[in-house]
Amino acid sequence: MSVLESFQVPGLPDEIKAMSKSEMEERVWAIKKELGSRLFMPGHYYQKDEVIQFADETGDSLQLAKTGAANKEAEFIVFCGVHFMAETADILSQAQQTVLLPDLRAGCSMADMANREQLEIAWEKLEAELGDTITPLTYVNSTAAIKAFCGSHEGATLTSSNARTMLEWAFSRKERILFLPDQHLGRNTAYEMGIPLEDMAVWDPIHHVLEYEGNPRNVRMILWKGHCSVHEKFTMDNVRSIRHEHPDANIIVHPECTFDVVQAANVAGSTNKIINTIHNAPAGSKWAVGTEMNLVNRLTHEEHDKTVFSLNPNMCPCLTMNRIDLPHLLWSLESIMAAEPHHVIKVDDQTQHDAWTALERMLQQ
Repeated sequence: MSVLESFQVPGLPDEIKAMSKSEMEERVWAIKKELGSRLFMPGHYYQKDEVIQFADETGDSLQLAKTGAANKEAEFIVFCGVHFMAETADILSQAQQTVLLPDLRAGCSMADMANREQLEIAWEKLEAELGDTITPLTYVNSTAAIKAFCGSHEGATLTSSNARTMLEWAFSRKERILFLPDQHLGRNTAYEMGIPLEDMAVWDPIHHVLEYEGNPRNVRMILWKGHCSVHEKFTMDNVRSIRHEHPDANIIVHPECTFDVVQAANVAGSTNKIINTIHNAPAGSKWAVGTEMNLVNRLTHEEHDKTVFSLNPNMCPCLTMNRIDLPHLLWSLESIMAAEPHHVIKVDDQTQHDAWTALERMLQQ
């Protein structure tokens, strides 16, 4: 398991609470300038504008994983994302580098849907039934402990950008895949590769059973019963409404959306694919987007020659991703300046070794 090392500091200091937005921004810029190359701040696309403006590198999970692996210089990595991303940064960083997460409450509900104990039980039962025929693959939206299990069992990690590549890699090794923790990304990717739904089963980690009506030996994809609480909120009702109200709109969604929504969309792809598709689309085109609201709002403002809006008009931003805000970012940087960095993310040595193996197999493809 990972260890959260914190100096047990209290809540936001009063002096930060008393600052205006412009004062906080000025102070962040000043600290960045003073620390220079000693500081590196990656930021996920889903971050708030008030945070992402300071990012040294902006990207999706794959981009930031590669960036983290390549960065050897920074003494401090302040990760503007969620907990599993900071863990990955620590796994890929050098021993002398320190990774901080501005707010420890910035977690991921999907990552929380799979823990090591559940996976150990699943693996034992599945191997008893199906033998040594399974390669475990985990979405990077998972804990370091889950990545470590995959690394120590001949498996690997993947992102939505390279999911097909990694499934092809896994199928070249063994005849079945255990895919976790997001069933939708696994199902949508496998189906796109030509694997029929009847060759897919769902593993229920709560009741420890394989949800499948036929002979388990016909199963090629074993999908962990997990999901993204944000992307599951895009529904077929939303699709039908858009088709009725905006018949000229293209629907583009993330593959963490449910199978029916992905099939009904014009385009499905990773965060990076969504951004690039809309950016390269013809002027005057209209896009209903099924992904996190901070990114949708940013695209709405940046793509001035197109009409961009959310597939779900009642959508909210990812609540845990939004835990990282300007005051917490400043507080994190001030802790570095005071030589008392807090909210340090540190993965234990064995977990780090095994998780690194899983990540390295992905980065080599």
